[in-house]
Amino acid sequence: MLVVALIPIVFGVLVGWGGVLGWRERLPRERGAGVRTAATQRSDEAFRVGNKVAGLPTMAGGAIGVLSGIAALFMPTVGGVIIAAVVGVVGTLVLLAAGGVLGNRAALAVPEPAPAPSGCSGCACGAGGCGAFSSAANPQGA
Repeated sequence: MLVVALIPIVFGVLVGWGGVLGWRERLPRERGAGVRTAATQRSDEAFRVGNKVAGLPTMAGGAIGVLSGIAALFMPTVGGVIIAAVVGVVGTLVLLAAGGVLGNRAALAVPEPAPAPSGCSGCACGAGGCGAFSSAANPQGA
């Protein structure tokens, strides 16, 4: 029954560590961890804000998992161990989902990033167009 009690402990440590990284704004966007929704993937700022907000409930979920696993280690019956482990895993998943929902809502509140300029709209070439195009159209500079 030791293995059953270790399941919520290991799961809680992993989830809690992800929450700590998100809360401290150290969660890398390139990896698979963190709140991954369309809202958080819009920009680096939205990802940072969403995962910072999701960090606290995620850490709480990790703590629930670890504490329930520790409680399962001290249960006198097999049924008690299983119940404590299941309650810990379900509690961790519920708080993990709640953190994801809160993080998504926070990311939706971040303004949409300005679109990158394309073509001559952003290079400030002037009325004559880009230098390469204006010199080809007017080879002698007339």
